[in-house]
Amino acid sequence: MNTVKHNSKAWDKKVEDGVSYTKAVSNDVIEKSKLGDWRITVTTEKPVPRGWFPELLNGVKILCLASGGGQQGPVLAAAGADVTVIDISKKQLENDQLVAEANNLSLRVIQGDMCDLSMFDDGEFDLIVHPVANVFVEDISPVWKEASRVLKDRGVLISGFTNPLLFIFDDEEDQKGNLVVSNSIPYSTLDSMTEEEKSAYLKADETIEFGHTLEDQIQGQIEAGFVITGLYEDDFGGIRAIDTYIKSFVATRAVKMKLK
Repeated sequence: MNTVKHNSKAWDKKVEDGVSYTKAVSNDVIEKSKLGDWRITVTTEKPVPRGWFPELLNGVKILCLASGGGQQGPVLAAAGADVTVIDISKKQLENDQLVAEANNLSLRVIQGDMCDLSMFDDGEFDLIVHPVANVFVEDISPVWKEASRVLKDRGVLISGFTNPLLFIFDDEEDQKGNLVVSNSIPYSTLDSMTEEEKSAYLKADETIEFGHTLEDQIQGQIEAGFVITGLYEDDFGGIRAIDTYIKSFVATRAVKMKLK
């Protein structure tokens, strides 16, 4: 099956259902961002440190990678950056356009796959913002390689991703607050389902998710030509049982270095 096509449709449905992480930022947030009071997240709760960005964003070319939803892109555009947003979900991108139009922002949106950035030139961007999203692709190596290709030398990749420990637990039990180990990593949503269960799940337009190893997440960036210069962890804000024991998300700052 075509996972990208399926997840595109599934994300459109999340927007229609009003899921919290498809909610665009308010006009008030944009007005503050225009005045220099801005922040974004690439995980769940914790803002990205301002020190991970240039002091001023005026004219900085930023690619918001798999980052539709009217959240990161419009804020960065309001702060002065030259922003392009790419996402597989048409409706997520519509959120970006609505915020941009309501606040007179210049913002380019492109519907596309995070694994294929062939529409962009080598070294086109100064900075990439990539919130938790590679959970929706089976192989993340192309994500890192394409990000490296389209960044300038010494360009910065700010990425959020899921700690694979989250995926070892049975999802239904997790929703009840019970941590029951039942899965191995690498992981796919469909791994433990019967054919009947898979069919029902896919017909319901639920997203297919993948749990990647930390080696694929971190060493994968290094092999693509990045040097990790910053890292922090985040959680669900205390609403999930796992928050008591460990943080479920990681954010990294990586700098593209020319390979010898």
